[in-house]
Amino acid sequence: MYPEHTPHVPTQRAVEVHHPTPLPPSVPVSAPVVPVQPNAVPAVASIVLPDGRVVTGYAINPAQPEPVAPKPAVSRTAVNVALGGAGFLAVCGGLVLLTSFIAALTAFITQLIILAAVVFGGWIAVQIFSASGHQGGTTVNIRKAVIKRNKFYS
Repeated sequence: MYPEHTPHVPTQRAVEVHHPTPLPPSVPVSAPVVPVQPNAVPAVASIVLPDGRVVTGYAINPAQPEPVAPKPAVSRTAVNVALGGAGFLAVCGGLVLLTSFIAALTAFITQLIILAAVVFGGWIAVQIFSASGHQGGTTVNIRKAVIKRNKFYS
């Protein structure tokens, strides 16, 4: 952007210094104003901005927050009673849930047993009623058998 050997001199600006002027009081004072030497002279701060201007003014003290009133202490007994009550309610709720769970589990197991009895009973009924048309196994005709000394001969 700039040629290599061109000297570059920063531009100088005139600096204006402004001194703060106090405002006159808005309420007329009936007593004569007596000049009094202040106990401490407020510090005047000057800040140099990046573009070279100087800003001068009084330092402003940060606003102090209002003091917080101390909270009354809570007694240890009240805390223990509250925690005990919360614990008691939690235990009662847990017992209600446990009782409900046990009742539901019992009903479920009972239904499973009834279902197994119905299915098994139905299977037995099918076996009995279908056996009249179809007989499996060995059939022995006792009328034709000859029994001698506890032995069967056919």
